[in-house]
Amino acid sequence: MQKAALPCLSFILLVWSWAPGVQGQEFQFGSCRVKGVDFQELWEAFQAMKDIVQAQDNITSIRLLRREVLQNVSDTESCYLIRALLKFYLNTVFKSYHEKAAEFRILKSFSTLANNFIFIASKLQPSVSRTKLGPGPRGNIESARRRFLLFQRAFKQLDIEAAQTKAFGEVDILLTWMQKFYQL
Repeated sequence: MQKAALPCLSFILLVWSWAPGVQGQEFQFGSCRVKGVDFQELWEAFQAMKDIVQAQDNITSIRLLRREVLQNVSDTESCYLIRALLKFYLNTVFKSYHEKAAEFRILKSFSTLANNFIFIASKLQPSVSRTKLGPGPRGNIESARRRFLLFQRAFKQLDIEAAQTKAFGEVDILLTWMQKFYQL
């Protein structure tokens, strides 16, 4: 009798996992869409380590994700900007912060956040074909690149360890900005 219940339970779990609330909802950055992201999970992961990470930031007079970087970003521009920011966080900040995360005993939350960033970045594929690329999209790509360079220059002006700590501590700013593009 119990063996018969196992296939039924497996089927129920499978169907339940396809439900919209379980899979997460959708980010829409201009023409780029990413489905299956649980934004609450991102926030919870960062909140679990926020105090520890931000306590390590001794440079409070500088902000990397300034208004000039994130304010008044068009929908089209957002796709290119978030892609550049996530790749930077993954390749420059998270890659080097892994040891500190283990030292501070926040590895589980750190991994959750990093894995979600990897997932989002891997799904963001802006379609840029030469035949469809008019002056508008080029301008948006260039504008997004200028915004990203402002962030990157501010990062490079700091000592590498201080810059990584500051960038990691500003994930809440990034998540707040990303939330504007999250759809229920």
